[in-house]
Amino acid sequence: MITGKTKLLGVIGHPIEHSLSPVMHNAAIANLGADYVYLPLPVKPADLASAMAGFAAIDLQGFSVTIPHKQAIIPFLTAVSPIAQAVGAVNTVWQTESGWRGTNTDVEGFVAPLKALDQDWTQAAVVVLGNGGAARAVVVGCTQLGCPQVHVVGRDAQKLEQFQRSWSHAPLSVNLQTHLWQQLPELLPYATLLVNTTPIGMYPQVNDSPLAADAIALLPDHAIAYDLIYTPNPTQFLQIASQRQLVAIDGLEMLVQQGAAALTIWLQQPASVEVMRRSLRQHLGWES
Repeated sequence: MITGKTKLLGVIGHPIEHSLSPVMHNAAIANLGADYVYLPLPVKPADLASAMAGFAAIDLQGFSVTIPHKQAIIPFLTAVSPIAQAVGAVNTVWQTESGWRGTNTDVEGFVAPLKALDQDWTQAAVVVLGNGGAARAVVVGCTQLGCPQVHVVGRDAQKLEQFQRSWSHAPLSVNLQTHLWQQLPELLPYATLLVNTTPIGMYPQVNDSPLAADAIALLPDHAIAYDLIYTPNPTQFLQIASQRQLVAIDGLEMLVQQGAAALTIWLQQPASVEVMRRSLRQHLGWES
């Protein structure tokens, strides 16, 4: 029951109506019996400063950050973790006596299902499709795992060059190479892990895949295909990978794991990944 003592958490973004975060966070909060509630908080880009002042006034304990605020939030924070500095984006903020602090749990969310695999990441070559913000979290995660080679593939040479340069002052040494899309046939036969960070395959283009079957056929038999998209489930990309009998990982696990990491920061106790995962699968109609 929500009372005058209930502490507030939330997620900010614009738009925010589609967010699944309240579903999984409130399920985990109820499971813990904690006196918190997690709310969707619509904040337009022009209103971020006034929203931050309002959050302090109502004693908001912490909040998740989604598009378009992940970079814009940084100037409002008194401290940003090295991992968030490396990614260049914050997705989790919490209140301290000295002000708001921020980190990025997308990295922890991304690597969690990979750590569960029996894999020597120090021998792994990674191919990342796309060079946007999500790709940055993937690069940091793969570097944390110890992957010696990370190849980022995009279609725009200028944007790829900017992506490469952006790591020169990062508080993390990354072994990164960038490639144009047409170079994929040279990279795929050696890839241990192939990650889709593009929106290709997301609703409404649910029948699209960033790579056709003949390209995915170039992957070695032991390769892992990871799509950061979580709906539809599976995506066309992962359907093709599964037909090749490759290990397929969908984006729902990253969503759940990054959320559990954030909730652990706010509540100072571990959140149930299983409760969060099940609540989302039921909400999406994937299980009864």
